[in-house]
Amino acid sequence: MNLHEVRVHKSEENLPREGQLAWKIAEVAADPVAVTPEVTDMVINRVIDNAAVAVASITRGPGIAARAQALDHPYEHGPSEALGRHGASVFGVTGGYSPEWAAWANGVAVRELDYHDTFLAAEYSHPGDNIPPILAVAQHVGCTGGQLVRGIATGYEIQVDLVKAISLHKHKIDHVAHLGPSAAAGIGTMLGLPEETIFQAVGQALHTTTATRQSRKGEISTWKAHAPAFAGKMAVEAVDRALRGQTSPTPIYEGEDGVIAWLLDGPDARYEVPLPAKGEAKRAILDTYTKEHSAEYQAQAWIDLARKLHGEHPELADPANVGSVTIHTSHHTHYVIGSGANDPQKYDPTASRETLDHSIPYIFTVALQDGAWHHVDSYAPERAGRPDTVELWNKVRTLEDDEWTRRYHSEDPAEKAFGGRVEIILHDGSTITDEIAVADAHPLGARPFARADYVRKFRTLAEGVIEEAEIVRFLELVERLPELTVDEVRELNVVARPGLLEALPLPKGLF
Repeated sequence: MNLHEVRVHKSEENLPREGQLAWKIAEVAADPVAVTPEVTDMVINRVIDNAAVAVASITRGPGIAARAQALDHPYEHGPSEALGRHGASVFGVTGGYSPEWAAWANGVAVRELDYHDTFLAAEYSHPGDNIPPILAVAQHVGCTGGQLVRGIATGYEIQVDLVKAISLHKHKIDHVAHLGPSAAAGIGTMLGLPEETIFQAVGQALHTTTATRQSRKGEISTWKAHAPAFAGKMAVEAVDRALRGQTSPTPIYEGEDGVIAWLLDGPDARYEVPLPAKGEAKRAILDTYTKEHSAEYQAQAWIDLARKLHGEHPELADPANVGSVTIHTSHHTHYVIGSGANDPQKYDPTASRETLDHSIPYIFTVALQDGAWHHVDSYAPERAGRPDTVELWNKVRTLEDDEWTRRYHSEDPAEKAFGGRVEIILHDGSTITDEIAVADAHPLGARPFARADYVRKFRTLAEGVIEEAEIVRFLELVERLPELTVDEVRELNVVARPGLLEALPLPKGLF
């Protein structure tokens, strides 16, 4: 890996584009290096994972609304023999739709349950958000499976590298600001575009996808599911404009009125962004990790620990036995999804699913009482409002622990941790303590996720939504991903069982 120093430059310094981060990203994207077998294997896993969480969302409000918007934008210009354009598929339905709207609908479906993959470092991210826009473009223009794999590998690489180096949340900027550039770069790789075109697309994608983190604060709205889909849609449009010769604000990162100077660490900022050297394989997807449970990633390990405690100490499920529960954890877990956020909604039994998903006191309580976690039942209003749950929930607090914060930020994969230590004081005066570093499904966890786990997750979430023959067809297709023809890539979709979506009223808007 090469480390690229990134700092703000005054206009009179006239920073050449070859020295700009957006150009460095474009160089990586344009490098025709081969994809390694282990990366290809993990790309297949994540395409399965994305489809799994998407099918579980297509009957939920945000997914319905986003799909309705996409359905109002069918691709009406082809297929054209000259251009080979066919439109892109939308999860749950048949037909070809304008690729930016397909990316939008599928991006919302993938993110709505907050149940796909993650990478955490200086910033937070869900790198699987790269897949919907890259796949939509692949289907629209006619890419092979091998081209699609290359594009996804680049999307993951650029997002992970940006996340390692540049913190957005510190300045209350939403993490999808790293997604616009990474998706644009991935599309550039897949289409074999030159550095100049990718450079312009990356700059446009970044410029149009910076927003505040209020979407993840307080009463969390449905926009939380839409934010990454918007970034993916903007990436598709940015590539389209760049292909038409349109240019972007330059330098977008380093300019004196650019993103770093005014939205991030300011005019004196300096970052070192790691990027693969020329000819070096893009392997960043192997550093990422997916979710066994439908909850914010910092909650994954805590669900596993709560399940363990439920089995070992069933008496903890009764609030009458418990005096207090203190979770000692990292800065992020405490201040973003813990009591350190000072959000009363994190203790509100009438809060939205999106809010409860970002409340570790709620999640730990329910997993401790139930010994399990379910992507629907664990968030149901009747579950959140159960009196014994509310009583126990209000006894749970988080505290930042310097050692767990240090481990959270460690660059050593063997030391990096997303858990902590829990101390439970019982009314009889006894104390129960336990700790966990990483989730069971993490590569270093008790039960690391493998292909069979991804397939099982897909089958579990597809139950009642997708017919068995369609499940088998999709799995057999995706497991041959690098060998797929153009026509087979266009079949990388899952269609809901007859009558399911037709019974759901589609909300109307402007289109």
